Parts: sequence; structure tokens; C-alpha cells
Amino acid sequence: MVSAPRWTEDLSGGPVSGRSPGPTALRIVLGTQLRRLREARGITAAVAGHGIRASHAKISRMELGRVGFRDRDVADLLTLYGVTDEQERRAFLTLVRRANVPGWWHQYSDIVASWFEIYLGLEQASSVIRTYQPQLIPGLLQTEDVARGVIELGHPRPSDDDLERRVSLRMARQEILTQPAAPQLWAVIEEATLWRFNGRSVMRDQIDHLITMAELPNVALQLIPIHSGAHVALGGPFTILRFAEPDLPDIVYLEQLSSALYLDKSQDVDHYLQIMDLLCVQAKSPAETIKFLGDSFKDL
Repeated sequence: MVSAPRWTEDLSGGPVSGRSPGPTALRIVLGTQLRRLREARGITAAVAGHGIRASHAKISRMELGRVGFRDRDVADLLTLYGVTDEQERRAFLTLVRRANVPGWWHQYSDIVASWFEIYLGLEQASSVIRTYQPQLIPGLLQTEDVARGVIELGHPRPSDDDLERRVSLRMARQEILTQPAAPQLWAVIEEATLWRFNGRSVMRDQIDHLITMAELPNVALQLIPIHSGAHVALGGPFTILRFAEPDLPDIVYLEQLSSALYLDKSQDVDHYLQIMDLLCVQAKSPAETIKFLGDSFKDL
């Protein structure tokens, strides 16, 4: 028997425990639960779609968490799947309401691409974030000045308002690292990322900020020196997201110029986990990285 969703609201309207997983993760969890119920009853997606006056494609999108949910659709699917227990149905419908609440980033929806909005939701829900960045300081660790420079590279000639809102969004993302139940951030960066931007004061501030963040108990930073030679991740940056909720698989995020790939097949995730482990062996240890950054700070 498929159990009811674990993430439900308490009477105060907050999550039962820990940090709120956010609507993106909740939609994926709800979709996974509905798929399991459907498969347990031997019902095809086409039949399920007919049951809610929709197509099998909509059922597929719902089960992948790619669309919002309507109370009526979920209630009808629960009936079709033989879920009659009122407490169990109430748990599902509570999850529907929570999954449809806009995330904090909704206020930036006019400047956030749909493919990146998915990432923001997954980042919000993650318990572990492992990232390799060969070109730029990770967004979660950038100072405002560096964030502004990175954004200008990706969005040539933005308006002043657009630029500042994008910087504000990036700074808001960083708050996740200092909130209760903050995720673990494990970042591997190339030394070259420290010198991408002109301005001694800008880089001094960035290096000082990296040292401060690396000293947090939930942040580990490792650096690969410029003269370390070739290594296993020459293909480009990637991020691996892990979640406390068992219905959410590990996800590899590969960002491109105008889109992104989200990989969740176990063989793909395992491949990137192996690469990340090898990078961590080749890079300076967290303690060595902090010392290296301190020495670099003195030289500026």
C-alpha cells in the first residue's frame, strides 16, 4: 500500500519539522505518490487522464511534478485509485494546497526563466548541495559586486532596475545557508574563478567572503590550483542536489546558456557523484583551501 505524503501542515500553517521544502519539491513528491497509486492499481495513464477529463500527457506532467494540481483532479484520481480513507485523502489534499503556494521567488517571476525556476525550488528543498564551478564563484557564495558582474556577463545591457532585481534574487538565495536546518554546501572551485573580475577591492571582498562562508559548519569549500593539471571534470560545471525526502531522488543540474538539464536516472547521478568524489581528492582540503585563500587575500 502506498503511504500518504509525509509533508503536511501543522495547525500554524508551517511544515511539521525543519525547513519548508517549497512548492517544487512538494509537486514532485505528490506526483510520485500519485504515480505509485496508479501503478499499484494497474491503471494506465490514459485511463487516469480520462478520469479527470484530460489526456495521458497531463497525467505524465502531474506525476513528474511539472504542473500545478487542482483539488478536484486529485480528489477524482484518489477515488479512481481506491483511496477512500478520509485522513489519507485529507493528507493528499493538504499537500495539493501547499504545492500550489507560490515560492518566495515568485516575486521575481518576470525575470526568472521557467527552467531556472525549477532549480530554485529544488535548491530550496535540498539537504545537500554539491557543486563544481570551473569558471565562476558559485552563486550561493558570491558577493553583491561579483554577482552584479556575473549577471552583466549573462545579460548584456540590462536596465538598472533589472540588474538590481537579479542581484537581489541572488542575495535572497544565499539566505538558505544561514537559516535553521540549512543544507550542507560542498563546493569545489578552480583557482581561476578568483581572478575573473578586475578590481582589487572587489576580489579582496570576494575572497574574504569565501573565507567567512567556508568557516560555517554547513559549508565546505575546496579549491583546485591553476597548475594542478588536467582532471576528470573538464567538461564543465555541474551541481548535485540531494534531499531528505525519500520520494525525491538525487538530481544533477547542468546549466546552459539559455536552458538546463535535470538528470535523475541513477546511472547518470552515480557518474557525476564519482566525478565529484575524484575532484574532492584532487583539490586542496577545506582547511588547506581556507589557508590558501588567506594567503591570496594578503597578496591583494
